[in-house]
Amino acid sequence: MGECVTVSEKKEFIQWFLNRYELARREAAWLLNYLCSDDQLLKRTHFVDSLRHLSKTLLISTRCVRMTPFRFTKNKRVSADVETAFYDLRSNKKEDLYISLSFKDKSTCPEYAAVLEVNPMERQDLVQDTLLGLLAEMILDESVRDFRKKELYRRIDAALENGDEEQFLQLTEQWLEIVENRY
Repeated sequence: MGECVTVSEKKEFIQWFLNRYELARREAAWLLNYLCSDDQLLKRTHFVDSLRHLSKTLLISTRCVRMTPFRFTKNKRVSADVETAFYDLRSNKKEDLYISLSFKDKSTCPEYAAVLEVNPMERQDLVQDTLLGLLAEMILDESVRDFRKKELYRRIDAALENGDEEQFLQLTEQWLEIVENRY
């Protein structure tokens, strides 16, 4: 996933995409062509997989998938009208625009992967999820360690009750290893 996708790479991708796929809403092709004609606008355009938590987005689908054909969202206001999106893009060229495309085999398409960027809001979620995952792993490790210690206590007691010195020494060695290494 590219983080610093150039304007020319975006233009090249859009032209490739329009030549290869038929859009569910034909007017959306006109909108993508308009994007290609304006470098300032294209510079602030980002292709992302997820549109969650973003203020200005476009969802554009092709005929080969069963998805919403077209959706423009700005500040939680949703429109299916391509003209509404066009007028907003033309009037607000200094605002970032995030586009998600829905088309067949998108997940294995190298052309799309080359222009794909990470949703900045998803990045924050990813960091939080990673931290929560690490915390959960630490808690799980501690629980497993506590369980192993309790189980060793039980087995050591049983070895003592049975007078099994060899078993007792072996289990005591394991217990010391857990305590000393915090393993």
